[in-house]
Amino acid sequence: MMSHSLIAPPEPFKAIIFDCDGTLADTMPTHVKAWVASYKSFGIDIAEQPFYDMGGMNNQRIIETLNTKFGYTMDFESMQEAKEGRYLEMLHTITEVKAVANVARKYHGQVPIAVASSGMSRVVSQTLAQIGLSALFDVIVTADDVQHAKPAPDIFLLAAERLGVAPSDCIVYEDGDPGLEAARRANMRAVDVRILWRDDAK
Repeated sequence: MMSHSLIAPPEPFKAIIFDCDGTLADTMPTHVKAWVASYKSFGIDIAEQPFYDMGGMNNQRIIETLNTKFGYTMDFESMQEAKEGRYLEMLHTITEVKAVANVARKYHGQVPIAVASSGMSRVVSQTLAQIGLSALFDVIVTADDVQHAKPAPDIFLLAAERLGVAPSDCIVYEDGDPGLEAARRANMRAVDVRILWRDDAK
């Protein structure tokens, strides 16, 4: 059972920052399906696992990693448009990660809360709307707002700045290694929500 006590924010804190994909929203299977189908549309067959392994990376880094690893010459803009288009077509299948969403609901109106996602702004906003959480957040920061993606700390630092809270007073909720590293570099404590699934597996 996904227990709130597993991921309660550690005291003391003055703000909470949530990743979106895989943290608030159960999107990874849908993103992976969109990646696989998009590469297939360009005549390239890739299994699902490499995309799961790159969870938490932004689109550009995923495409560059595959280009380097397999010698592809995939154009970033073309692939990104293809992939995000397919993801949005499947958006209706997305559901919230209930235990994490409940943390956001509990602290809404009590402390400033933000979303800081490596996704594109239009995709993140539509994902949050799909799961009915958009109104909870004081600030939403995406890949479109920063030059350097996770694991650089930029996105979390910008979220803290817009919330008006010192980085050391923020708790980050994340499901990916790049995001957890970004939180560490930003001098923020983090909750790894993957503990929910590890707990379920016991």
